[in-house]
Amino acid sequence: MLNEKQKLMQIINLGLEVAQVKDIDLLLERILTEARRFVNADAGSIYIKENDKLMFSYTQNETLRQKLPAGRKLIYSTFSIPINDKSIAGYVALTGKTLNIENVYKLTEGVSYSFDKHYDEVSKYCTQSMLTLPLKTHRGDVIGVLQLINAQDKNRNIAPFAKEDEPLIMHFANNAAMAVERALMTRAIILRMIKMAELRDPKETGAHVNRVASYSVEIYEAWALKKGVSQKEIDKNKDILRMAAMLHDVGKVAISDVILKKPAKLDMDEFEIMKQHTYLGARLFSDKYSEFDDAASQVALQHHERWDGNGYPGHIDPMTAQPVSNCRTEKGAACGKKGEEIPPFGRVVAIADVYDALCSRRAYKEPWDESMVLENMREDAGKHFDPDMIEAFFSSLDVIRNIAERYPDK
Repeated sequence: MLNEKQKLMQIINLGLEVAQVKDIDLLLERILTEARRFVNADAGSIYIKENDKLMFSYTQNETLRQKLPAGRKLIYSTFSIPINDKSIAGYVALTGKTLNIENVYKLTEGVSYSFDKHYDEVSKYCTQSMLTLPLKTHRGDVIGVLQLINAQDKNRNIAPFAKEDEPLIMHFANNAAMAVERALMTRAIILRMIKMAELRDPKETGAHVNRVASYSVEIYEAWALKKGVSQKEIDKNKDILRMAAMLHDVGKVAISDVILKKPAKLDMDEFEIMKQHTYLGARLFSDKYSEFDDAASQVALQHHERWDGNGYPGHIDPMTAQPVSNCRTEKGAACGKKGEEIPPFGRVVAIADVYDALCSRRAYKEPWDESMVLENMREDAGKHFDPDMIEAFFSSLDVIRNIAERYPDK
């Protein structure tokens, strides 16, 4: 058992660790993981405040996870609840107070809030102890709620959450709230860039880029685990990839409206112009101040390369768009990159982008039936796509389908 000083140092270090995560989705996952670990909670959820509601944004449940096949993740639906005193999370968001409840089925008589047992009934899970904390910024504003469920003793029996741990986990929650606020701001900036692109290209929507980015992270993680990449390295790369993948087509802001908004397939000359969005996007990140700049440049430049070398723009200098030396075809064009010449981030976003395009409605086509999409993806393994990454894609299909439901087209 840790003493008070050791617990304090642990919670300070956890706060420093979560502060390093930049992407909001991955940050919420990390906050929940570390908070659960600190208080030995079996499950938990995070809600983020949006206007006058709380959005159910992320959940974990170790008991239910262990019932899944190896490598599978929990599938959950997002929903919202009003910020009022009728629910436990709503009450905490409304009042800014922490609730430490020993048994949610035996609430103190006279309290305004109640426990919704619907999830327990559907999942056949038994919620008992619950610690619910507000995520408060340094200004005192509540931007979300952290809910921890079923503390466990050393024998894995459900126990109440220790009162003496409350100040420490509240300190962690306050630090986490500041990280969430920064991550939300980063996401908002990226989405503003996407909206600028959407003004030019109606296909480049917030829903599309969120889907592509989320698919990419899931495929990458499944692929990297099979390759033996450490979880620490995977977590770092997921954070960078999630944001970089959102900006894969940002170079389209420099392409003519005549081409971007054409309600039909492009002819060959138009397609050659469209190809320019790859290196034009990469140029936006040419001043590489961080790993994110490098990743965003890679993704923008290389997400249309093909495993068999027949993609574009190939071996070029993105600043001049000219082929690099010794990498020209007989006609003088740049040779396409192939195989592992294409960085992993470029290869994985290629899969996510094509999958989403085939599943989506376009001016010149209806969405493909899923069976046709999957057949196409499988046939293109080893041609368009890295075959190992396609296997990772298929192993992640349940999560990918769930992501599509979370980010529907308006």
